[in-house]
Amino acid sequence: MNCRPSCAACCIAPSITSPLPGMPNGKPAGVPCVQLDGELRCKVFGQPQRPDLCGGLQPSAEMCGASREHALAWLNELELATRPTMQAHSAHQLTSRSSTSNSKVALPGITPPAPRRP
Repeated sequence: MNCRPSCAACCIAPSITSPLPGMPNGKPAGVPCVQLDGELRCKVFGQPQRPDLCGGLQPSAEMCGASREHALAWLNELELATRPTMQAHSAHQLTSRSSTSNSKVALPGITPPAPRRP
């Protein structure tokens, strides 16, 4: 499968924690990468300074779906499901609350999108 022209969902939705040209502290989720050109194509594609995350995201029917909107929503769900600071913060809050009361607190399950199949 090839990337959809003018999509760039994978350059917008996920956060990138490693430095990249023009974004030395990485990129927050939902923010377009500064390396997108006017046609929403990656200016560092195939170059060594391209983050590993970018190279690891490969287009698939499940991730890309039938529209750019589907891809953005799918990647946003993946971002939310794999955000370590949010999960750790929530777990800490629930653990703190449960230690002060006799009631049991169940941590909500997080179901990320199914893994891609080759």
